[in-house]
Amino acid sequence: MTAQRVLIAYGTKNGSTAEIAEWIAEELREQGIDTDVRSAAAVRDIAPYDAVVLGAGLYAGGWQCDAARFARQHRQALTQRPVWLFSSGPLDASATEREIPPARGVARIIARLDARDHVTFGGRLTEGAEGFIARQILQQGKGGDFRDREQVRTWAHDIAAELTPAAEHR
Repeated sequence: MTAQRVLIAYGTKNGSTAEIAEWIAEELREQGIDTDVRSAAAVRDIAPYDAVVLGAGLYAGGWQCDAARFARQHRQALTQRPVWLFSSGPLDASATEREIPPARGVARIIARLDARDHVTFGGRLTEGAEGFIARQILQQGKGGDFRDREQVRTWAHDIAAELTPAAEHR
């Protein structure tokens, strides 16, 4: 199966998940896949896309609201095309050390959309982050950037391998 165009939609509060979405797009584009990156809140129609990657930051064990809403609103269309999901959030090295099972709400989205895969990447929380809880975490000295760009690129490369015939895959 060859996907002509891929949408990477994301829900983010402080921009970390948006950056992960861009890293995924970079890898897919390097593999010759036409890719658009958009905020989940800004997407009105997914008909132009042959596949979708949807990601969100995790907050209190659930997905950022724009991404969860996107999954609900576009459920019918999403079940008609390949879908991959990612979460970002752990503020430690755990996401690079082991596979983290999806949060309960995310597991329901995976099942509803019949997603091909889900992965949890480390998160980022740095000075200037919005929200009371975020500020509390930072005051406790537990912030930082725990995203692993190579882990993200490897996962995106695997998606590209599924979307492109072996003869075209670089």
